[in-house]
Amino acid sequence: MKKLYFDTEFTGLHQKTTLISIGIISDCGKTFYAELYDYDQSQIDEWLKENVISKLKLKDKDILVRENKLEDGTFEKVEILTNIKDLKKHLINWLSQFEQVEIWSDCLSYDWVLFNEIFGGAMQIPKNVYYIPYDICTQFKSHNIDPDISREEYGEVNSSDAEKHNSLWDAKIIKLCHEKMLTLILKLS
Repeated sequence: MKKLYFDTEFTGLHQKTTLISIGIISDCGKTFYAELYDYDQSQIDEWLKENVISKLKLKDKDILVRENKLEDGTFEKVEILTNIKDLKKHLINWLSQFEQVEIWSDCLSYDWVLFNEIFGGAMQIPKNVYYIPYDICTQFKSHNIDPDISREEYGEVNSSDAEKHNSLWDAKIIKLCHEKMLTLILKLS
């Protein structure tokens, strides 16, 4: 089963939040990145403008879909500027290259709900996506690591603040943290 690491950016920590972007990286390095142009702009505050909206990569691009397809027909990299309705078909297409996947995130309370909503709810997620998500925050806690630790610090990544809060960057950091944790677990066993 392949592991997919993902992160989302959204319009706030509340029930009516809307998706701004989603970034996913597989354990084999394939990426999916989508920015949405139909998020609820009335929910954007100064913090979101400074820390999320300013980090969007596709917001000023003319290209709506950019795909790097491999010879075997799978997707190495997908970048999309889209709306929530069309995001579903692009994400289903990208996910279809994997036989079975499990989903990993950070603190996934909002991320997982937003992921499910892309497909119309939890009962509509693609069949190849395992219905139980996992998160590194719980994994940290269960191994006596402060769950509030800087993810970049734990993943030993020298990064600028310019990259934080971009969903694809954050997904890559989640992947690094999980891989480091797996190495630690293997050493302890």
